[in-house]
Amino acid sequence: MSYRLGLIGAGTIGKLHAESAARAGVEVAGFCDTEPQRLKEMAAQYPEAMVTSSFQELLEADDIEAVVVGVPNSLHKECAIAAMEAGKDVLLEKPMAMNAAECDEIIDAMKRTGRLVQLGFVCRCAPTTRALMEFIAAGRLGRIYHARAAWVRRRGIPGLGRWFTTKSEAGGGVLIDLGVHMIDLIMHLAGRPKALRAGGSCTSTFGAPIDKYVYTEMFAGPPNPKGKFDVEDAAMGMIRFDDGLTMELALSWAANVPEHLLTSGITLLGEKGGCFYDIWTDRFVIATEQDGHLVDISPHLGVGISSGGKSDKSKLSCLPNSMTKVAARATWTS
Repeated sequence: MSYRLGLIGAGTIGKLHAESAARAGVEVAGFCDTEPQRLKEMAAQYPEAMVTSSFQELLEADDIEAVVVGVPNSLHKECAIAAMEAGKDVLLEKPMAMNAAECDEIIDAMKRTGRLVQLGFVCRCAPTTRALMEFIAAGRLGRIYHARAAWVRRRGIPGLGRWFTTKSEAGGGVLIDLGVHMIDLIMHLAGRPKALRAGGSCTSTFGAPIDKYVYTEMFAGPPNPKGKFDVEDAAMGMIRFDDGLTMELALSWAANVPEHLLTSGITLLGEKGGCFYDIWTDRFVIATEQDGHLVDISPHLGVGISSGGKSDKSKLSCLPNSMTKVAARATWTS
């Protein structure tokens, strides 16, 4: 019996989820979106799927077993809770919600309904991450005492002037967009330690005025010159955990830095070994000692890496055996 999936949100990320689900053998059974043109495009690409502008109507379909929630962050809580109450499992795009209180409401609904919720932390599933987890489990790094997570873009503000850069709809900027990936990933690699305290700063420099923003490409674009930019485009900070781990965070949607000068990726420092890896390519090196020598090890990660150097996101689809109860939150205190 085919697993039938509905998508709440048919924008850029919804289309990616639909394509990945179809490649993985999941039946894309329905779409919901408020923009008629998006629904028209989805109806042409998936002629057997229902299309509707009402997410309640989508949830009333008894033959849809799970949904992907890929809408603006301000709608995550409402859609996720409604889906669980309708008996659907949920793949919820990150961030989980607008704030910790909304996250708690989603977790309460998950417990109350007995449904499954999985957060869209796709970085956990990258081939490099999976390989590193094996090295960590084998004790190759020893105790990890420091981590650095960096995601630095020269000009990469998404959807400028649209919901991505409107605080009332997004909840924040680069920290809630890219930062939640990095914080979750470090905690995932380090065994989920408890954060004790955090400090940092957020800045907003490049997004306004919108019509003066210089860029070469834009995710979820084009920009809306009449829209808002009232969120941060850079965030730097440090987090200390209860096991002694410290984490350094460096994030930017936009910064005046030459491309590739500041390396984006994950750096871990351990007592037996350290490592650096780029999440979405096969760049991965472990620094350690062997037979009295300092050595660098570069594992071969050919499986799962496409010719374009991107992760095979078809492995990240919402499948019944991969739906796990995840209640992950990244909180920030300045």
